[in-house]
Amino acid sequence: MRQRRWLKLVKDYDCEILYHPGKANVVADVLSRKVAHSTALITKQAPLLRDFERAEIAVSVGKVTSQLTQLSVQPTLRQRIIVTQLNDPYLVEKCLLAEAGKGEDFSISSDYGLTFEGRLCVPEDSAVKTELLSEAYSFPFTVHPGSTKMYQGLRCVYWWRNMKREVANFVSRCLVCQQVKAPRQRPTGLLQPLSVPGWKWESMSMDFITGLFRTQNYTVIWVVVDRLTKSAHFVLGKSTYTASKWGQLYMTEIARLHGVPVSIVSNKDARFTSKFWKGLHLALSTRLDFSTAFYLQTDSQTERLNQILKDMLRSCVLEFSGSWDSYLHLMKFAYNNSYQATIGMAPFEALYGRCCRSPVCWGEIG
Repeated sequence: MRQRRWLKLVKDYDCEILYHPGKANVVADVLSRKVAHSTALITKQAPLLRDFERAEIAVSVGKVTSQLTQLSVQPTLRQRIIVTQLNDPYLVEKCLLAEAGKGEDFSISSDYGLTFEGRLCVPEDSAVKTELLSEAYSFPFTVHPGSTKMYQGLRCVYWWRNMKREVANFVSRCLVCQQVKAPRQRPTGLLQPLSVPGWKWESMSMDFITGLFRTQNYTVIWVVVDRLTKSAHFVLGKSTYTASKWGQLYMTEIARLHGVPVSIVSNKDARFTSKFWKGLHLALSTRLDFSTAFYLQTDSQTERLNQILKDMLRSCVLEFSGSWDSYLHLMKFAYNNSYQATIGMAPFEALYGRCCRSPVCWGEIG
C-alpha cells in the first residue's frame, strides 16, 4: 500500500527512478554524516525552545561542519539562594560567626552556602522565596498539598525565620485552593477507632469515586489505602466493569505489590457485596469488614482521602488544564510523598523508610 501511494504521487511527473544498492555506497556511515544541523533544528522547535527559555538554557549554533553535542542540566535555585544570602544582613552576620566557629547550629556547606542544622538558609529576598514557595506548592509533583504538608516538605531542605507562618500565609492566598477546597472541622464526640494493624498492608480500606467527567471512557477511581502507613493506590476504571473485572484489577494492581491482606474495610457498595467478591476473598482467607450505613466514621480514612483526591483533581484541571486522568499518577506520587499528620511522616517514608526525591528537593546533580 505504501508503494502504491508513492506511485500515485510520482505518476504525474516526468522522472526516471534509479536504484542505488546500499552495499555500493561504502562512503556514507554514521560518523561521516554532518550533524551541525541537529543543534540548529532545536531552534526551529517552538515548544522545545520555550521549555529551554523557561529553564534558562541558552542554545547557540556555531559555524561548524561536525560537532559532538552534550546537554548538561544542573539546578540553579540553590546557587541563586547562596548568592542572595550575601544581601541579607542577618545571614551575613551568622555566616561570619560560622566561619569563626561560633555559629552554634549554623555552618558553611561545601558549596559555600550557609546552613542551619544541615538545611539551606533562605534569605529575606522576596523574589527567591516566592519562587521557592510557588515551585513547592503548584508544581505537578506536589499538586497544592496544603500548608502543613508543604511546610513539612520544605523544612527538610530549607530554613528561614518564621517559615511556618509564611508558608501558611502563602497557602491562604492561593486562589485555586479557595475555589476547590472546603473547610474541614473535627467531629464532636469520642470515636471508637478500628484496631491498629500489625504490619504494612495487612489491613486496607477501599472505596470508589464515581460520576467523574468521562476521559477515554474512564469515569471511576478506585481508592485503596493501607490503614497503617496511609499509602494509597488510585486505580482507573469504568462504571460498566463487573465484579470479576474489579477482582482482576485487585490482583494485578494491589495483591501483586503487597500480597493478600488479613482484612479489608469498605462500605456496602454493590461491587463489595457481590457473590464473586465475597467468594474471591473467602478463597484468599481475607476478612471483609463492612461499615454501617450513614456512619462514615467507620471508614473515615478512605472518605477523607476521597476529599483530598477530589481537591487535587480540581486543582490540576484549573492549574494545568487537560484531562484529569493524565495527572492521576502525579497525584498518587504527591499524596504518598507528602507529610501526613496522623503518622507524623509521609506514607512513602513509613512504607520504604525514607521519602522519595522530588524536583523541589534536588540540591545536587544526580
